[in-house]
Parts: sequence; C-alpha cells; structure tokens
Amino acid sequence: MSKALLICPSQRSGVPELSQTAPLAATPLLGQSLVEYWLSHLALAGVKEVRILADDRPEQISKVAGNGARWGIKVEVTPELRELTAAQAQIKYASEFPATGQNLIAVLDHFPGAQEWPLFTSHADFFVAMMRWLPKAKTMDRVGVRELRPGIWIGLHAQVSPEAQLRAPCWIGQHVYVGARATVGPNAAIEDRSFVESGAEIVNSLIGTDTFVGRLAALQKSFAWGNTLVNWETDSVIQVPDAFLLCGLKRAANAKSSEKFLRRMFDLLFTEPQPEVDALESIKPINGQGGAT
Repeated sequence: MSKALLICPSQRSGVPELSQTAPLAATPLLGQSLVEYWLSHLALAGVKEVRILADDRPEQISKVAGNGARWGIKVEVTPELRELTAAQAQIKYASEFPATGQNLIAVLDHFPGAQEWPLFTSHADFFVAMMRWLPKAKTMDRVGVRELRPGIWIGLHAQVSPEAQLRAPCWIGQHVYVGARATVGPNAAIEDRSFVESGAEIVNSLIGTDTFVGRLAALQKSFAWGNTLVNWETDSVIQVPDAFLLCGLKRAANAKSSEKFLRRMFDLLFTEPQPEVDALESIKPINGQGGAT
C-alpha cells in the first residue's frame, strides 16, 4: 500500500456540538486531531502519498495536515462540495486509486484500526470510542505525553496539585491546570489548556480545550466545551450561564464581569482562592443522574 485517500466527515447530527468550532476531522481528541492520528498511522504503515477530501472548512484541515512533511509523506488536501462515500471517491479519483490497486480509502469517522468504535454516531458512542482509544493515544511518534502512573497520562507543562485525586484511566492534556482537591477520573479526559479549579469533580466525562471548570462543578457522564454541557447518556444539552462554574477561556467575558473574572483567575494561580461572589446555586443534573451539580 503506497497511497491513501482519506475522506473527512461533514457535520453529524448525532454530535452537532463537536463541529461548532472545527471540522470533525480536526477536532482535538486527546490532544491530537483525527487527521493527525491517521497520518501517523499511515506513515508507520509505509504509505507515501495521501489525498484528503474535505468539504467542511478544508482550510482548517490543510492547516493541520500541511504538506505532510511532519510525517515524511506527501499530503494534498482537496476541497469538495459535499462529503463523498468511499465508492464515490474511488470513482472520482479512479486514475489515482484504481479499484484493482492496493490503496486505502477510508472515511475518518473512527480512530485508525478501530472501525468497531464509531466516533460520530452519538454522544455515547463518542465517549466509548474515546475511552477505548485512551491507552492507544500515545502513539509511537508522539512526544510530550507521559504515563504518570498506570492508566494516568499527562501532557507537557501540565500543572497538577499534589492534593488532586487522579483516578485511572484518565488523560490530562498539555498546559492543563488541576487544582487541589479536584477529582479527575475514572474514565475522564481533559483537553489542552483547560483549567480545573480546586474541588471540581470530573468523572466519566470529557472536558474540551480551553475550558474553565469551577470549584462547584461536579461533572458526571458529561461533555463540557466552553459553557456547553452535554449529558452523553441522554443527549441533553444546556448552556451554563455562570462563567464561574463553566466557560470557554478563549471567549471574552462580557464587559460587566470580565474584570472580576480575570481577578479570580489571578487569585487561583497565585494565591489561595477565596470566594468573591455569593454562593452559587447548583445546576441540577441534566436527567437527575449526570451533568453539573
């Protein structure tokens, strides 16, 4: 096998929140995008040329893949008007990928070699696939990730308090902050550049990139991206209105509260946190079982 044709998925109705800020193939999954996992896999398998078909924000796919030099292969990203099936792609690009050839054609809706774990059919399937892939995420060519203890992976420049409880299996990305008395795991992952305040609890849950999790948050069976909270078991979705409980770190707070929020972040990093606002009312679980409390 010397060539591969990869088809980036369009938006999927089962996981609409995942494609809000990036195409599904470029969404961070345990610190890397699906495109990166596949290119690493193909390079190790001896593939020399890869064409990537993308109809959803192809410029973002190009930014991730580049020309393939990072993997020592040739990569070309081709914009499409819509997502093609594998059969349609083979017909359209038959001159490069003849049906009789030994080339790979794959839709990027699962991790490499893990077709039995679909990623984008539902929130529950996404969570299962992520947890199944977690021990495999540290690929042979990947640097900046170490296994702190069996089943506990931590990224470069992550700051984890000695008083935090890390329960395997769990994944903590690069430049992540985890405060004292916070609980992470089992079955939890925190993507790069997120901030988990002292006392927060993250169990059977995933935290997206650049997300702030406040001290009163107790996430169970949930996904959190910025202030969006999803119960992966019931597919319930809420927008958390309180930035001190859950918010995106890249989105500026409104003018009225930005100064207070920045002061709170400074205190978290350099002093013992002290309450700055009245006691927050708990957010009820999405279905009485999961969500933030």
